[in-house]
This record gives sequence, C-alpha cells and structure tokens, in this order.
Amino acid sequence: MAVSINYVHNKNISAAPGPDWLTIAAGAEVRRLHESMAAFAPTELKSLKNLAKQLGVRAIYVKDESTRFGLKAFKALGASWAITRVICDKLGLDYRTITFDELRSEKYREAIQQMVFASATDGNHGKGVAWTAHELGCQAYIFMPRGTVEARRAAIVAAGAAECTITDMTYDDTVRMVAKRAEQEGWTVVQDTSWEGYEVVPRHIAEGYMTMAAESLESLREQEGDDKAMPTHVFLQAGVGAMAGGVAGYMVNAADEAGKPRPVISVVEPNEAACFYDTAVIGDGERHPAGGNATTIMAGLNCGEIAPMVWPVLRDFSSFYLAMDDYAAAEGMRQLAHPIGDDPVVVAGESGASGFGAARLILAHEELKALREEMGFDENSIILLYNTEGDTDPENYRRIVDEGAYPLP
Repeated sequence: MAVSINYVHNKNISAAPGPDWLTIAAGAEVRRLHESMAAFAPTELKSLKNLAKQLGVRAIYVKDESTRFGLKAFKALGASWAITRVICDKLGLDYRTITFDELRSEKYREAIQQMVFASATDGNHGKGVAWTAHELGCQAYIFMPRGTVEARRAAIVAAGAAECTITDMTYDDTVRMVAKRAEQEGWTVVQDTSWEGYEVVPRHIAEGYMTMAAESLESLREQEGDDKAMPTHVFLQAGVGAMAGGVAGYMVNAADEAGKPRPVISVVEPNEAACFYDTAVIGDGERHPAGGNATTIMAGLNCGEIAPMVWPVLRDFSSFYLAMDDYAAAEGMRQLAHPIGDDPVVVAGESGASGFGAARLILAHEELKALREEMGFDENSIILLYNTEGDTDPENYRRIVDEGAYPLP
C-alpha cells in the first residue's frame, strides 16, 4: 500500500481584497491586548534548514505553539481575545485601550466575577477558555465529546479549575447541548464555531489567532532578512476552521500589503472528519458536513461541521483542501521529534503535527509527485507551518513517537 492524500484543487480562488475583519491593523489591536497579559510571550518560529535542503525547498518554518501560556496549545489566543471583547461589551469598556491587568484589577473584579462562561471542546479550546476565565476570576463550564482521553479533561481542570465533563455525544452534538444549557443557565457561550444568531464571539476567536499569524510572519521576515518576505506555501489544519480562517485571511492581507504573491494555502484534515474536503468535493459553494466516521487520532480536528463565519475566507482564498489518514500526522510527530542534524526538536501532538505531516509526505514521497507539482513546490519555496499543540495526550505521544504506532503503509 502506498502513502496517499486526498485533495481538491480550488480553481476558483478570489482575486478580491482579503477579509476586511482580518487586516494587519485589526491584528495589531489583538496583539496589543495579548502583549498586555503577564503570562504572554511570543512563541518560536523554528527553521528546519536541514530538512528543507533534503526535500529541495528553500525553507521550512514551524511556528511552535506548544509553549503558549504554558498550556501546550495556541487556543488561549482566541479565547482570551473573545472573552475580553465580551467583558468590554458588558461593562462598556474600550477593547482598543483596555489591558488584561486592568480587567484583573479591583475596579472590575466584582462585576467580572459574576460572569460565567461555557464551551464545548475537543481539548485545547476549552483549556484556553478555562484558563482565561480563571485568570479573570470567573467560573467556566467545559464539556467534551465522547472518546476524549482523561488526560485532556484533567489538563483543563488544572489550567482553570473549571468544571469539565466528558459527554456521551459527538463534538457537534456537544456544541448544540452547550448552547441549549447556557441559554437555560444564563451562561455566556465562548465557542469557536458559529450558527444562526451566534456569530460575534466565534468571529472574535478567529481574530485572536492573528497574533500567532503576525508573530510568525514577523519572525519569518527576520530570518529571511527581508521585511516584505512572504511564505510561498502555508499549511493550516482545520477542525471547524477558526484558526485556519483567521490565519489565512491575515496572510492574504499581509501579502497584498507587501505587494507579494499570495501564498498557496492548504487546509489539512483527517480523512474521517474532513468537512472542508468533503464540501470541496461537492463543489457547490455551500457548507456540507463531513461524511467520515469521526474516528481519528487528530482529536482537535475531529469536527464534522464548518464554522460559518470562516467559510467565506477558506472558500475564497484556499488553494487546496487535503484529507489524510492518521499515519500522516503520526509520521509528522516522529519527524519533528527526531529532526535531521541540528534542526530543532518540535514536540507536536497529533493535531499539531498534521499540517507538517501533510507537507512532509507531499515533498518526500514519489507517490505524491503529481500533487507536489500541482502545488508548485520548487527550490524557491518557503513553507510555513503551525504546530498548534504539544503532547496533550502524553501516553499516545509516547506510543507514536517512541514505539512507532500508526506507521506509514
């Protein structure tokens, strides 16, 4: 059996201006708030120079979010921005000037402590919500889908002292349950997918990820020695698509501002939870649920429905929709843990390594030569990837990285 990746090449990419809510100026507002947080520090953009040379491209950069806020994942960027926006709306504060420390001050403490937040999560988003709520002295209720490992539930409790429950439902059904329960209890839902009547908070969550995009682009330009440099290819893993949409929209606007070609953007999903890929196969421009069995080691991507607020971004500006088997992510984890020569180690979980895993297979395997050529890789290619999580399931990480679970076919 040969390695394979299912893909759809989007031949209808828009030449229109990038999304007007994911601009460089909007990203600067988000980043200002994040930089006001005591726990904030930029994460590292790691250059895999030896691997790039071996694979025949100019550069491979991995933005390593495994150290963000000490939470092993990037999701608190979206949760903290969204919760800040909710609080500012409720208290009549200016989100463009408020600092996180001010929100934590005695002046606002009593009012904020009365607020209760809730979310459904596969792990990392709920941890971000719980952590942010805890930092502000709020209560959070987090609900997780069936099949969630106890380590991920325990990490949420440890991060935010939240009440966290594993349900007997799928992720998408858990989202619906939380929305109904929050309405009954008077909680504020902080969910990274949207539905009719619930669009504002999810949009803020996607905006929060612009800090990650801005940091990665700034560091890439420093390392390339060119203040207008852009990646030629960006791989973005997607569950409901909030991160992928937020980063893709920002990158399109950044390329336009720099007067550079827009990068080839690829959305990466597991075969069994590939709502973007399955939607692209149908090709009518509308969103469609995933047709797989929702079984994958990539727990953070195990979502069956596209978030409506980012669908126009990823419909109009993504070049490729990729769907792959679990072995691709597992091989990516092993490659990042055991790099070539003096390339830096990256500790990446199953979802975190998925974008890298896809890129690595495409560049390294003869079976994928046609896709590699269609994507336009050559010796001038600059590839940007995001490790969105560390070893959030330590036991499975050990099985995959040390024992070789989910080997290549």
